[in-house]
Amino acid sequence: MNKSYMYFMANKNNTTIYVGATSNLVKRVYQHKTKVFKGFTAKYNCDKLVYFEEFDSIEDAISREKQIKKGNRKRKENLINKDNPEWNDLSEGWLFYFD
Repeated sequence: MNKSYMYFMANKNNTTIYVGATSNLVKRVYQHKTKVFKGFTAKYNCDKLVYFEEFDSIEDAISREKQIKKGNRKRKENLINKDNPEWNDLSEGWLFYFD
């Protein structure tokens, strides 16, 4: 069974947080880092993976994404700070090779 993910991307100064859902976290983070799509994360330079949760289905990941987006910034910060208090890029060290 394929896993799916709800994730947060932040910019260099952690002033902007993007919340997304995907069935391929490595590929999606690569797309954010390389600004493949000229959307929110490209505009605000959100290229640092600071938080993610794993799910058994994309529907569950999307449901969680919607729940998180309804909340305020403090709630997002609390989730990040619990597991990643330094707001490190969790994708650092991943190898990004795509054809």
